[in-house]
Amino acid sequence: MKINNLGPSGINPYKNQMKQQQGAKANQAKSDQVEISSKAKELQERSQFAEARQEKIAKLKVSVENGTYQVDSKAVANKMIDYYFNK
Repeated sequence: MKINNLGPSGINPYKNQMKQQQGAKANQAKSDQVEISSKAKELQERSQFAEARQEKIAKLKVSVENGTYQVDSKAVANKMIDYYFNK
């Protein structure tokens, strides 16, 4: 005697579940999304400061070349004291 198709006759419930999930995913609209990290935002801000710094350096170069640049010795001394005494 020969017995064929023992069990649920070839039906795999997990396959049916996967097909349903894939069908649900196909029906959803796909959209692109861009997210800028905080590090990238920080780098963008730094580039803006770099432009302002370049302008300031150019002005200082011109004043040094013309001999009109004045150093405030008291301010320099105060900054040195603050640096060495961690103020």
